[in-house]
Amino acid sequence: MDHARAAEYALLAALMSHSPDADMIEQLARLGGDATELGAAHAALGVAAASIDPERVEREYFDLFVGLGRGELFPYASYYLTGYLHGRPLARIREALKQIGLDRNERQSEPEDHIAVLFEVMAGLAAGRIAAPEGTDRSIFENHLKPWAARFFSDLEHAESATFYKSVGSLGRIFMEIETEAFSLST
Repeated sequence: MDHARAAEYALLAALMSHSPDADMIEQLARLGGDATELGAAHAALGVAAASIDPERVEREYFDLFVGLGRGELFPYASYYLTGYLHGRPLARIREALKQIGLDRNERQSEPEDHIAVLFEVMAGLAAGRIAAPEGTDRSIFENHLKPWAARFFSDLEHAESATFYKSVGSLGRIFMEIETEAFSLST
């Protein structure tokens, strides 16, 4: 179960950190699904990947998250929770990561409250690549993802500039709903 969770977090982290290249698009186009809601979201992502080329998805990524001046969406906890970038949520996330021995990587351009950075951390925790006390993944999720990530992915599903990324939004929203339910059941 943790391996599957880690893979899901890693996939979403990769898709949110940069636009997929031709190789990744080719791999995504082979995604299949099953009768579950998450399986259907994987299948939809595969169909979306099969119908887009790298240049179009790169332009879409730029329009959504970078833009001229600003993108359509801000994938940052601080923005979703306060309406401002680099706010108090970023400071809280930095403190939480510091407590488990993760310091800011100076080569990383995005702050730690970027959805991709948080998902990379969750992938590492779920896979056991990041050594941390038991329950750290739950704490990070409950305090730093649950309050905003599903809403962000829902916004991505409905973003005006999104075509390929609509399917990423659906996958992310569904996965956040599953994680929310799973953590609530494990209390």
